[in-house]
Amino acid sequence: MTDLAPVLQGFFTDRLARQKKASPNTVSAYRDTFRLLLAFASAQAGKPPSGLSLADLDATLVGAFLQHLEEQRGNGSATRNARLAAVHSLFKYAAPRAPEHAAVISQVLAIPPRRRERAIVSYLTAEEIDALVAAPGRETWHGRRDRALLLLDVQAGLRVSELTGLKRQDIYLGAGPHVRCHGKGRKDRATPLTSATVKVMRTWLAELPHGLDGPLFPTRPGGRLSRDAVERLVARHAATAAGACPSIGEKHVTPHTLRHSAAMTLLKAGVDTSVIALWLGHEGVETTQIYVHADMSIKEQALARVQQPGASPGRYRPPDSLLAFLDNL
Repeated sequence: MTDLAPVLQGFFTDRLARQKKASPNTVSAYRDTFRLLLAFASAQAGKPPSGLSLADLDATLVGAFLQHLEEQRGNGSATRNARLAAVHSLFKYAAPRAPEHAAVISQVLAIPPRRRERAIVSYLTAEEIDALVAAPGRETWHGRRDRALLLLDVQAGLRVSELTGLKRQDIYLGAGPHVRCHGKGRKDRATPLTSATVKVMRTWLAELPHGLDGPLFPTRPGGRLSRDAVERLVARHAATAAGACPSIGEKHVTPHTLRHSAAMTLLKAGVDTSVIALWLGHEGVETTQIYVHADMSIKEQALARVQQPGASPGRYRPPDSLLAFLDNL
């Protein structure tokens, strides 16, 4: 056995599972990265994966692997950077355990992530949201389920994994109605629900079995919806909604679009970005700034405050004292 095998095994069993208590999604993403890396390194070195050592995974090979991801597999900068982050995490774990490879490890850790352009997020307007939620037919069980799912998602801004992981016990419709979810980074959060969402969810809960551990949005046999199933139903109902609201047809609507739409609804209502970050379960407010960039109305309001070229400067007028008092509350 080479020095790579025990380091890689310890990384998954000790570092990820025991120390960091990584989520199944994180473990799967890291596993896929090293499957690809070992297969690539095996072909380059002419050795089986079990015969590779840390010395074989030097900066030159890792750089070639990242180039392979972009040119041969068609991965974008975001995927390339995510794969590199997994490799960096492994080599940081290996540093104190394989000091004889310190030079190789430091060179790999020095590989920088690729700078990438951040696209403006796509979201639905209020009219498009109404059309999408109204698209599922209420005559069928699947239609009623999908309507409840879409409405809850676009109001709470849940990730797909959070949505499919909901159980009946996670929704509370009494005083202070809310939904609880186990989010990214093993963080739990509770999101309040509007009266319209409460009404639809109360009707939907009446159709579910009484067990609290069952999925909130199950398949017809009672199992948990998959990520692919949610993506398909969102795309299907978006295509239906385009008949009543043609502007939806111009957008690529995914479950994450609904999450963006929830954030933009809050932002347009004047909710502070720090509150939106808590609402969505973001690690920090920086992530939430993408919605400020996407909201043209905020930029238009800023432009309206700027004195136009050639215009005479206005004279300052103090605000009404009573209105100023209310504004400062």
